[in-house]
Amino acid sequence: MKPDLRPLEGHREYPLEEMQRRAAEFCGEIRRRRTVREFSDRPVPRDIIEHAILAAGSAPNGANLQPWHFVAVSDAAIKSQIRAQAEAEEREFYQHKAPAEWLEALAPLGTDEHKPFLETAPWLIAIFAQTFGLLPDGRKVKHYYGQESVGIATGMLITALHHSGLATLTHTPSPMGFLNDILERPSQERPFLLLVVGFPAEGARVPRITKRGLDEIATFR
Repeated sequence: MKPDLRPLEGHREYPLEEMQRRAAEFCGEIRRRRTVREFSDRPVPRDIIEHAILAAGSAPNGANLQPWHFVAVSDAAIKSQIRAQAEAEEREFYQHKAPAEWLEALAPLGTDEHKPFLETAPWLIAIFAQTFGLLPDGRKVKHYYGQESVGIATGMLITALHHSGLATLTHTPSPMGFLNDILERPSQERPFLLLVVGFPAEGARVPRITKRGLDEIATFR
């Protein structure tokens, strides 16, 4: 099949000094981002969530097959079900599954099996990775680089929400198959991550941590 190519549209190039300023400003903004575990129940308008998901849906992905689905949940009853199932898995993890070194690594963050934010925060976004797609005639289409593609989209989603002024928490209870049941998603979709979204609670606290510097995370040759 011959590719259907067209001229590039939408790309913006800025004067060099403006590029440098924009790069520095964005770096400063995104490095303010912190994972939050204490959320307010203040409502967040749905259109903010919609725009963030649309931004995530523009992510680069294998063969443009877009192997993701986002389920945004604000319904209190559904959030309650998710919390109950997630805490059940987390109790098993903390009490029986987690090796000592993993628990030791988590200790400075103050995490445990109790996840009240799953009900308190106004939105949960369950992100699913599709192992294959379905054509209108029912044939399967394999998705290539699915995990990588969904990971990129998730990063863009978190960035978009931060840019809008919201806080997030990445939550990965293991296993997460209960999300398929509660959210009525098909078996070819595997839960990738549960993103908690909202405003930080008044007086919210975060662990005292630092991020590595450029010389520790990058090499220029």
